[in-house]
Amino acid sequence: MKPIWQALAWTSGVLGAAITGAAVGVAAHSSRVAAQRKAEDPYADEPFGRLRPDRQSTVAADDGVPLSVQEIQPADGGEAELTVVFVHGFALDSRCWHFQRRDLPELAEPRVRLVLFDQRSHGRSGHSSKRNSTIDQLGRDLDAVLRAAASRGPIVLVGHSMGGMAIMALAEQRPKLFRDRVRAVALIGTSAGAVGASGLPRPWLNQYNPVPRSLALLADFQPGLVELTRRIGDKLTWNLVRNLSFGDRDISPKIVDLMAEMIGATTVEVVTDFLETINLHDRKTALAALRTCEVLVLSGDVDRVTPFSPHAEVLAAELPKATLVRVEGAGHPVMLERPELVTEELIALVRRAVGAKSGEVTEG
Repeated sequence: MKPIWQALAWTSGVLGAAITGAAVGVAAHSSRVAAQRKAEDPYADEPFGRLRPDRQSTVAADDGVPLSVQEIQPADGGEAELTVVFVHGFALDSRCWHFQRRDLPELAEPRVRLVLFDQRSHGRSGHSSKRNSTIDQLGRDLDAVLRAAASRGPIVLVGHSMGGMAIMALAEQRPKLFRDRVRAVALIGTSAGAVGASGLPRPWLNQYNPVPRSLALLADFQPGLVELTRRIGDKLTWNLVRNLSFGDRDISPKIVDLMAEMIGATTVEVVTDFLETINLHDRKTALAALRTCEVLVLSGDVDRVTPFSPHAEVLAAELPKATLVRVEGAGHPVMLERPELVTEELIALVRRAVGAKSGEVTEG
């Protein structure tokens, strides 16, 4: 029986890796290795997951699932001109925006307030039924968050991976919102469709692949068994998190830890629940609603989940006035791997949005 257990543990790990660019789980490390990593890691003392919001609340989705929402005001106490809403990707949570959450409140020209939330079945938000584990529903969830936490004033939407897909779903559902209030959109490491056609996810997102289908059935029948085998595989997966998620092998170990913690908190049931909707995602036509906004399309050029070519290039082709940024050497979670660059591009996007609102001529 041992080879079967090992294979199932490996399958669980690789399935998460194939979809999110990382393996499921957190590696166990010795105290000696941990001490060495801390001495060498520039982010060893970074307070990942410990930044406190100015306000924390729960927003009910239209099907009753509770969504955990955090709000951060400008650091100087002034009045914000814009609300920037961050939408994280699959198998992650709002902690993936750590650097942007840390730095953007310091911005004075213009001042911004931030709204971050955990998508359904992720982070601190409630668990969704499989039936409602869809990108359409994620669009409606985003709408609920906007109505509760950003009901007035101009908005900037920032989405990574599946978070970008949720923004596209909202644009399809409520195009008038994008004409009236959404001033800018950032699409980071995401895709308008054919996610499984290129890049690492292809064999896992294919509806005919028996492995994820079997894993889904097993998760329904005996979820405790699947979670146990996943934990058995945890010790094998830290290097997979680093190697499959990031472009730079010298990435901060503390950032790899954060990525692994977020992925490790995502159950196999959630992984399998979202397989079909990711595979079926196709929202090129929804992009028309974004043409009234300032748009940033940004992706790492070694992203193995939504490769720059074709996914970012397709988005840019559909949005010819968008600013297209190719981040050399970066992988899928580019906002963690190249935080300064991503934050700078978001600041530039926000300033273009303010300029467009006031009638100023903007470049890009």
